[in-house]
Amino acid sequence: MTVKQLRAFLAVAQTLSFTQACQRLHLSQPALSLTIKGLEESLGGRLLTRSTRRVRLTPEGESLVPLAKRLLADWDNTEELLRQRFTLRLGRVALAAMPSLAGNQLPGVLMAFRERYPQIRVTVHDVINEQVIDMVRQGRVELGIAFAPEAADALEFTPLFEDRFVAVVPADSPLAGRASIDWPTLLTRDFITLQRPSMVRLMLEQQLQARGIAPRVAFESHQLTTVGRMVAEGLGVSAVPSLCIDQMHELGARCLALEAPVIRRAVGVLSPRGDALSVAAQALREVIQETLTAPVLSSE
Repeated sequence: MTVKQLRAFLAVAQTLSFTQACQRLHLSQPALSLTIKGLEESLGGRLLTRSTRRVRLTPEGESLVPLAKRLLADWDNTEELLRQRFTLRLGRVALAAMPSLAGNQLPGVLMAFRERYPQIRVTVHDVINEQVIDMVRQGRVELGIAFAPEAADALEFTPLFEDRFVAVVPADSPLAGRASIDWPTLLTRDFITLQRPSMVRLMLEQQLQARGIAPRVAFESHQLTTVGRMVAEGLGVSAVPSLCIDQMHELGARCLALEAPVIRRAVGVLSPRGDALSVAAQALREVIQETLTAPVLSSE
């Protein structure tokens, strides 16, 4: 059976007139007769009996009427649902983003997306960088925002900007008045950092060890918010991606440009390589690329 055949049969069954059915369907009588004949042949029996005066349904035709109505209603609903999704009047998309971005720049991006596509629902998974990569790779989300992965393999990475690590010091520290600071000076204080296997922690350790620098870690935490609060309370200093500048300032700490060495890493959008994204995911990726920019220190 085809949708065209079912529509033709239902038009005849409801009007009991080939002439009226032709007018409703905008078909010629030969075309309608051929369509009904094709449906009957595909099912293996007659659905209609036709004389010069009237058209009647056979018992099998009577039983097909409610089924045809339901099938066509389901088809029309599905067609409208897909049309709404393709025109971005309906849909949903899942996104994974590392906490330093999800809690800072991402809300502004989502606001821009919502203003443009108010009917699209977005699910945000706020997870560490490694989980962002895994979720995209496993197909649990269509998009991820993360640092450039070491091995892209089945992933497509679209760079957005280069994130630079900044120093975080207490607001009342003598260091807070500086515009910038180098690593040797920063590390004369107790160091507060994220716990492993955080990508932020691993990146810092790899870059500093390559230059013979070893931070004296006094405190560790899984959450950047906790790190920022510890620094604000005077327990030590830290270094975080510049994505976290606003968050650190809100917690009461102060961020400075961090040099010697400058540690940076590309931030971008991840998606499965070769897989077609949904229309909603494509639209969200476009908005991310248009609106997400590198954060800067207010003194720069």
